[in-house]
Amino acid sequence: MLRRYRYKLARKANDFAQFTADVIYDRRHGRAAEIMSSFLYALSFLFSGIVQLRWYLYEHRFLRNKPLGCLVVVVGNLTVGGTGKTPVVEKFARTLHERGRKVAILSRGYKSKKEPLAKKLWRILTHGEEAPPRVVSDGKNVLLDSDVAGDEPFMLAKNLPGVVVLCDKNRVKAGSFAIRRFGCDTLILDDGFQYLPLKGRLNLLLVDKTNPFGNQHLLPRGILREPIKHLSRASYIFLTKSDGVRDDALMELIREHNSEAEIIECAHQPQFLQAVESDERLPLDALKGARIAAFSGIASPESFENMLRGYGAEIRYNQRFLDHHRFTRYEIQHLYKKAGSSDLDMIVTTEKDAVRLFEDIKAPIPIYYLRLEIDILSGEEDFDAAAARICLPRNKQAPVTRAPWSVK
Repeated sequence: MLRRYRYKLARKANDFAQFTADVIYDRRHGRAAEIMSSFLYALSFLFSGIVQLRWYLYEHRFLRNKPLGCLVVVVGNLTVGGTGKTPVVEKFARTLHERGRKVAILSRGYKSKKEPLAKKLWRILTHGEEAPPRVVSDGKNVLLDSDVAGDEPFMLAKNLPGVVVLCDKNRVKAGSFAIRRFGCDTLILDDGFQYLPLKGRLNLLLVDKTNPFGNQHLLPRGILREPIKHLSRASYIFLTKSDGVRDDALMELIREHNSEAEIIECAHQPQFLQAVESDERLPLDALKGARIAAFSGIASPESFENMLRGYGAEIRYNQRFLDHHRFTRYEIQHLYKKAGSSDLDMIVTTEKDAVRLFEDIKAPIPIYYLRLEIDILSGEEDFDAAAARICLPRNKQAPVTRAPWSVK
């Protein structure tokens, strides 16, 4: 009874959070949405002031970034969630590793387990040393699970043998650790476009072509982390979720703020269905005519659901959670019960959500995740050029013509 009551409270909290997210993405209308929108709009002015002040302090060297003596590649975006960053990080890290670089991916480990507060306070009071970065992968073995490491670092570690994956909010500390402990010569800052203390040589900026900048408001009224004019900091711009059709208005907006960056269009291409509870793989044709249950905890659930429908699946039961939602046991049991009693062929989720499931809770029908990989539609020569540029010996690398943090 108590568990059911807690579940109802959690669902109400999730519904309110989902309502707020829908307002931010302009998916909700009506009186309540207007009131919430006005409140968020006021907060966005405060957020904008903080962002602009921070950039001013770095641009005028009141705050200084720290070089680590090796190549640093920044991968990130101007917006929150939904650009499909992880597959791009994976493709870039794999390419560099195959070309002989010793690569470490540095992640902040969003929604991972943090140092206990009591332990942190004791360390501060006793002037103890900071805990070392969490080693998700040493390049040979995956050492942490998704609960401790976070969803995306665990996925990257699992899919990238030979690449070191570290988690720490302090990416300068993590980078130094990667160089000292593992001899890394190339650092990739995952979701690092807003991380200014560590200076990057190349900035790879991702823009979701289906929803580039939302309503063009900063957080929390919109999805922008920083103003659109900061496109100027990008060395390469990846247009993700592209359909290959040229968008002149978007290109014009990008070129208005950055006339030099190479633009690479790419799509997140489904590869196969991977069973969660076994090594079985199914071709995408298995979705044609299949009656399925779908669930996801991602920023853009519509793109996932439309992808399933595009391959012929009939979604009979669908459950959306907030991005990076940490499932409870009761939620998964409830979801499986619903799916199992609905005469369905399978359950399908995303790879990022699959790593948060419970191994001891078995689905009543087959459960799979959709494996996605990046497919370069145009500008592949630019992707190869970026990788080749990083792989050049240090004394042969082309100089960066402006500071990666400078703003036009």
